[in-house]
Amino acid sequence: MSGKISLALLASASCLCFSSEAFAIDASPIAEPAVIYAREPAPVRMAAAERANMGGGFIEFLFGDLPQDGRYQQQPAYQTQPDYGYGGRRALLPPMDPQQSMRGEEEIDPAQRPLDPKYEKQVVEYYGKESAGTIVIDTPNKFLFLVQGDGKALRYGVGVGRPGFTWSGVKTVSAKKEWPAWTPPPEMLARRPDLPRYMEGGPQNPLGARAMYLGSSLYRIHGSNEPWTIGTNVSSGCIRMRNEDVIDLYGRVGVGARVVVI
Repeated sequence: MSGKISLALLASASCLCFSSEAFAIDASPIAEPAVIYAREPAPVRMAAAERANMGGGFIEFLFGDLPQDGRYQQQPAYQTQPDYGYGGRRALLPPMDPQQSMRGEEEIDPAQRPLDPKYEKQVVEYYGKESAGTIVIDTPNKFLFLVQGDGKALRYGVGVGRPGFTWSGVKTVSAKKEWPAWTPPPEMLARRPDLPRYMEGGPQNPLGARAMYLGSSLYRIHGSNEPWTIGTNVSSGCIRMRNEDVIDLYGRVGVGARVVVI
């Protein structure tokens, strides 16, 4: 009997020790893992220092109004940043949305915009079937070709009809005029009643320096006092050229010349 009591007391003491140990483990505080924030705000003093290094202009350029001249002037301190690749410039921000990048361009006088070099007059290869002296107008690509023969053509940039006013067909040059006067047709006056009923020829005339009339239609190949519209869909069906180009073409073709519009 005494042995059984001793064994029971020993077992009880063993259970109490195990329970106490378990309780100690459960009650001990669990160390929280260190948290690293990916976008931890920088100290105020650092932000002030970076702004000073940027000369105050870069932040205003991103989040404020553009300067009056529409251009951002890079600061010398900013130019000294180390090279991180991408063509020798540090890639700090993704490209701006096209609408944002054009803000400064919208303020530029259209008359000062340079002509795309592809619309300059140039000699090109010609693989078509038209004979020398024929004018071919490529409406979709905004080019006028004067076929020269021997597989060559003179190519000029032109402005063509805006959507709803493009056309195609074969015409002939029925008349030629230098510094033509302009009388808007009734169809145009119905759309634009603000237009003058008649305008003498001259530098301000929308028909420009020369005009070549196409058959009995209202269409013409003519110059323009808005050369920045070359390469665009802009007219009511006429073919626009720069004044220097239409003068050159005018001297190379005669009445009766074949005109193919595609």
